[in-house]
Amino acid sequence: MDYLNAFLCGGILCAIGQILIDKTKLTPARILTGYVVAGVLLSALGLYQPIADWGGAGATVPLTGFGHALAKGVSKAIAEKGWLGVLTGGLTATAGGITAAVVFGVIMALLFKPGDKR
Repeated sequence: MDYLNAFLCGGILCAIGQILIDKTKLTPARILTGYVVAGVLLSALGLYQPIADWGGAGATVPLTGFGHALAKGVSKAIAEKGWLGVLTGGLTATAGGITAAVVFGVIMALLFKPGDKR
């Protein structure tokens, strides 16, 4: 059942993104940024944790999950370090994901010839 929930949750998030691409003039970069911000806002309102509990990896792997991780990291750091946590908590909580993105990006750039699409 966990696999089905993850598939449904991730599928719903992808379907929303596809609808935004098809029906609006939003660029993919704005949609991606909007997903991160939506994850932060939903997490701040306490609405994303129940979604993450139900959807598992279907909710935590997409960009909304990244926003959720940022918000959780900031919240935890504020509790531990006070207002300095606003600046450090998000990066601390997501450092692994950011590092993986940079490392795999460099590896792909070395393996393949980067360039503009024609």
